[in-house]
Amino acid sequence: MKKDKLDISNGIKNLALKSGFTDCGITSAGKLIKDSFRLREWLDAGMQAGMDYMGNHFNERVNPSGLVPGARSVIVVLLNYFPVKQQKVKDNFLMSKYAYGHDYHRIMKSMLRRFLKSINEQIIPIKGRVFVDSAPVLERALARLAGLGWIGKHANLISPKHGSFCFIGELIIDVELSYNTAIPDRCGTCTKCLQACPTGAIVRDRIIDSRKCISYWTIENRGAIDSSFKGKFENRIFGCDICQDVCPWNHKAKPNAVEEFQLTTDLINMSRNSWIELTEDRFNELFKHTAVMRTKYRGFMRNIEFICK
Repeated sequence: MKKDKLDISNGIKNLALKSGFTDCGITSAGKLIKDSFRLREWLDAGMQAGMDYMGNHFNERVNPSGLVPGARSVIVVLLNYFPVKQQKVKDNFLMSKYAYGHDYHRIMKSMLRRFLKSINEQIIPIKGRVFVDSAPVLERALARLAGLGWIGKHANLISPKHGSFCFIGELIIDVELSYNTAIPDRCGTCTKCLQACPTGAIVRDRIIDSRKCISYWTIENRGAIDSSFKGKFENRIFGCDICQDVCPWNHKAKPNAVEEFQLTTDLINMSRNSWIELTEDRFNELFKHTAVMRTKYRGFMRNIEFICK
């Protein structure tokens, strides 16, 4: 008996969970009209700071069908990265939790390729491409439309079941499926993330000014750090989780089961002096295959020196 779109879609979602993903939703590969206006306004205001690439391929960024010929649907998956153990906070330097383990781009892409193969073998023949923060894709917007959560006031996707410590990945495919609907915003009157941001980067609900963001200055920025932020980084040397840490939806976040995402013993044992005296060889040893390599040794030590001076 031929399966209908709903059966096929449900089969894909169930297969996503069996494939190790935390959640899965499906939406159309149509143009993101409202999000295109928001992105244009954000870019025109210069809030991308030095990330000029955010303005590249604008049409593809707001229309996923431009990335895959004949695209009809977007399968969106979440992968929880909340760690079992975290860095010791007192008097030590801190990294964003997403950077604790192996680079998520590699892990998720590999998982998505296997997932795509399994769909073809077990459910329905499809053609498509895998995306994990590696192309001009508005991932949070697609995840919202796929019913996986809403965009919180800190501009991260919040899943009502899993919080916001989740990576997002996509399969843009050539088959029409049954689509989820977006769920309501549940932030309510809470403003904890806005109040907690030490640099005032959340300039208004769901709008991040990268020119004020700790993550931008410690990862994407290639030059000196603006001296006006002296004393405001709260020991953050690679990325920042402050707005997510205070979010009530993360208070019951469950640790992930992905071994590659866990905080290593070497990092747990790093003292403040160990960070300050970090050599390039040791940096490469600690962070091989991790997202921290993006900032390179020079940028990483720049961050530490900015906090120490």
